[in-house]
Amino acid sequence: MPDTIESAARSALAEVLPQPLPPEDIDADAQLDHLGLTSLNKVLFLTSLCDRVQVGLHHFTEHDLAAMRTLGQVVAALSRHAEVS
Repeated sequence: MPDTIESAARSALAEVLPQPLPPEDIDADAQLDHLGLTSLNKVLFLTSLCDRVQVGLHHFTEHDLAAMRTLGQVVAALSRHAEVS
């Protein structure tokens, strides 16, 4: 599932970035704010991603969301709550 989550995360993030960037070119360790992601775009990204991978936002506190500063951290956080098939 983490590969699926990472792929979905890359696609969802690419959709909200202010500068076009192919999903595969997004560095998992890059700071989301360094990619130009605003607070609103971060919410849109996380909401879209949670819908895509069927992980409820209710799993995360405000502190959890604030701690997700890179794509890799987002993938790791969602992976902990994703259903394992």
